[in-house]
Amino acid sequence: MTWKSYNLDQKAQKLVLMYRDKKGVIGQSHKMRTTVPYGLERFWGEHLRLLSKEPEKGKYWRETWKTFVEIMKQAGIKLPDDQVDGSNTRQVQDYAARLWELDIEDQRICLAILTQFCDSLVWWTQRYKKAGDSDAE
Repeated sequence: MTWKSYNLDQKAQKLVLMYRDKKGVIGQSHKMRTTVPYGLERFWGEHLRLLSKEPEKGKYWRETWKTFVEIMKQAGIKLPDDQVDGSNTRQVQDYAARLWELDIEDQRICLAILTQFCDSLVWWTQRYKKAGDSDAE
């Protein structure tokens, strides 16, 4: 097995810079990192909850997931990448079911890479957050 970086650091930096001017949004990186151990479906589903309440935070989570899906394609693991309407229960159930149906080894690989990706997001968040931005937002 050879080491492959998948440019996680560069992709994380790009996401943080894309959202850094939206107050309180990049602090979500810390929440993303703490969500990883709960599984892919919970990480993915968080954007649905946030989009209706705090749209910019929801968009950040959604963009992070989309980027992660692209990273996993490079790793040879195909994750679902269709857009889901959070108010459509059937779509939400179907998407989550496809994540749960992934081979257990693929799930482990995904979670390992997602952990590293979120660690990079947190690192860049700490470097780029603006005065007055709280990690708790």
